[in-house]
Amino acid sequence: MHGWVSVPDGAGPHPVLLMIHGGPFAQYTVGLFDETQVYTSAGYAVVYCNPRGSAGYGREHGLAIKERMGTVDLDDVLGFLDGVLASHPELDADRVGILGGSYGGYLTAWTIAHDHRFAAAVVERGFLDPEVFIGTSDIGSFFSQEYTGADPAHRVTQSPQAVVDQVRTPTLVVHSEQDLRCPLSQAERYYAALRRGGVDAELLVFPGRTTS
Repeated sequence: MHGWVSVPDGAGPHPVLLMIHGGPFAQYTVGLFDETQVYTSAGYAVVYCNPRGSAGYGREHGLAIKERMGTVDLDDVLGFLDGVLASHPELDADRVGILGGSYGGYLTAWTIAHDHRFAAAVVERGFLDPEVFIGTSDIGSFFSQEYTGADPAHRVTQSPQAVVDQVRTPTLVVHSEQDLRCPLSQAERYYAALRRGGVDAELLVFPGRTTS
């Protein structure tokens, strides 16, 4: 599994951001990525990789999370993070945040329900409730069912909304008002559930914007 570590200037130890790409059938590459530049300029080290489910590594790799989202992909991103922290003493393992958008928002929300090590999380334009996503996204009804299955009982086993009561991590939920791919209701319902559960959470909505 390929991944990268972008480190800011200075000796450190640097706070760390685990960043997860969207898609999920997408990939990080060696090309210039503006988000890492912004974060490293702010003093953060950025850890990012291509877990199973990503594009660019063949059909088997891409289909590895079909109807089992939040399983091997979760293992991959956390395993990569653990390996990086063990091998890079300039990174501060006690100050780690997590963030991602779209599928990255999904896996961020899923991760913080199952792993409580993170100081904070940013869930951006997330795919957070596979059931409600069906019929409300411009991508069509096929997407949610292709990834999480046709059986509602099985879909719920892969739903961040279903395990939101397990979250303890302070979380910023970011979304755009006119996002047609991941509708705003995904963020609103997730944020409301975080607050009901006593989580330190905030919701940032960009009025009139189609992407965040």
